[in-house]
Amino acid sequence: MRIAIKIAYDGNNFYGYARQPQLRTVEGELIKALIKHGIIEDTNDSCFRSASRTDKGVSALCNVVAFNTNSSKSNILEKLSEEFTDIIVYAIKNVNPDFNPRYAKNRQYRYNLIITNHDVNKIITAASCFTGQHNFTNFARVEEFRDPVRAVDNIIFTQKNNTLIIDFYAQTFLWNQVRRIISALDKVGLGKLQKDQIVEALSNPDKDFDFGVSPPESLILKNIIYDFDFEIFKKGKTKLTNFENKLISL
Repeated sequence: MRIAIKIAYDGNNFYGYARQPQLRTVEGELIKALIKHGIIEDTNDSCFRSASRTDKGVSALCNVVAFNTNSSKSNILEKLSEEFTDIIVYAIKNVNPDFNPRYAKNRQYRYNLIITNHDVNKIITAASCFTGQHNFTNFARVEEFRDPVRAVDNIIFTQKNNTLIIDFYAQTFLWNQVRRIISALDKVGLGKLQKDQIVEALSNPDKDFDFGVSPPESLILKNIIYDFDFEIFKKGKTKLTNFENKLISL
């Protein structure tokens, strides 16, 4: 059978999500634990797949992995829950044999931007440039053969004291897309960049514009949505709530 699980993790404790030789990564630790407990034999036979590959320093309240296994859901939850202190496994689901978590219905990234002398209204106004479908070549690290055109469904702002919480919603994101957008918005808020320059960069992907990349530590992969609901187990939900409160306080 094919199983999907939801996980959360503190990105500060790992060298990113994707497995790397000799480095501690989220994916690497998960695979080692799955093999150790006999849940899978290897990544190829189990068709191990991940929804999103977050960078070093980026945390997640919801990432999703899927694999083929003969283990029961209760055994998977029990073994993985006991294995980690900085990876939380909190939900599980039987999925179709061809399920690939990368093909999600929607994703939500959250960035906590510290406000000093920023003009928040200018930030919100400039952010409207990024919603809808655009070529994000100048606002992402575009890998070879990857389409730079993406559609951002919505950007929502919530201000709490000196923190501007910025939520991005889209089906897919490019590498560094959110962090490069945030860097540009940060500069707009400080008066170092104008909205017209963002429009120009979006309208001219063949020209080179570089507005920087914001730090990864303030970025969280908040949610990934599919056409079905996961089964959340009680202990996992409690751990997730405590972990989310910890992230907010950092």
